[in-house]
Amino acid sequence: MSDLEREQAQQRAARITAFREELDELRREQVLQLSEAQEQAVAAHHRQLLTHYRQTLDIDADARARQLSLGMRLASLLGALALAAGLFFLFYQFWGLFDAAAQVAILLGSSLGSLLLCFWLQARDTSGYYAKLAAVLAFVCFVLNLSMLGQIFNITPSDKALLPWGTLALLLAYQCRQRLLLVVALLCFGLFVAARLGDWAGWHWWTLGERPELFIPLAALLLVPQWLDQRRYAGFAACYRVVGLLYLLGPVLVLSYWGGGSYLAWPTGWIEAFYQTLGFVLAGLTIWLGIRRGWGDGLVFALIMLFAKLFDWWWQLLPRYLFFLLLGLIAVLLLVMLQRWRRSAPGGVQ
Repeated sequence: MSDLEREQAQQRAARITAFREELDELRREQVLQLSEAQEQAVAAHHRQLLTHYRQTLDIDADARARQLSLGMRLASLLGALALAAGLFFLFYQFWGLFDAAAQVAILLGSSLGSLLLCFWLQARDTSGYYAKLAAVLAFVCFVLNLSMLGQIFNITPSDKALLPWGTLALLLAYQCRQRLLLVVALLCFGLFVAARLGDWAGWHWWTLGERPELFIPLAALLLVPQWLDQRRYAGFAACYRVVGLLYLLGPVLVLSYWGGGSYLAWPTGWIEAFYQTLGFVLAGLTIWLGIRRGWGDGLVFALIMLFAKLFDWWWQLLPRYLFFLLLGLIAVLLLVMLQRWRRSAPGGVQ
């Protein structure tokens, strides 16, 4: 069992807990009665498994351990962000005290040192929390390295820096199973691709935000979990879906308010109406697909878009009490509709 991935062991531990609870319930309902020898054998086997998983894979074997792990994940995330911010401001606080050669040496040393620290911690930290923290620091050091070397040697800022930033973030994300860095990598690659598309269309990359349609092709990230198996990396498939939906529904929502940012050679009102209609169609498809595949993140995006448009249409038109009453009524109707869909799904409760 030692070759099992940590996530697989964690799922096995969750099944053991559910089995114990269901067995107790069946015993109380007098549906199933195991002999004392059978119960002892099952309990001993489960204890052995959980002890092995705790010692070798550092899993959460009970509710208390899960709560502590959640606190550790939050502490790791906040610590990584705080240390990264502290490192960033430390560089700028004392940067002018060093000459150019010392600055280059500090930048290279911090980048290589933080990367080696990340690998060293990963080889010794079975929980992965410290390695993930060090991975964020290594990425921040690398970003500072490129940006400040550009300032030292007076290199013109370029969107091409996003490519090595995203590449390192992606490699560290898969090496350390760090979802935050995966999201950062996808954002870097998305900005780079959109900037290149804008450059080919004759727009400078600084004006990237003025053409939201450049981000829509990046919705192809939604297909990555279908092409590449992400089951070994917990939560990675959801990251691809969330960022892909952001690139798809975000520009549609923006253009439904601001038609002047579109490439379409139509009157502004027609463009906004088109994207409003497209937004509702995509929201409906996202909800339908999310229910079929069990993707709650798509449902959240669709509901945000729906209520944003309702606010745009009715906030100035209706009295406040009527506006919120209508929102409540729509929420109830959505609840009824989603409940019907859930019951009609295979395995749904009738």
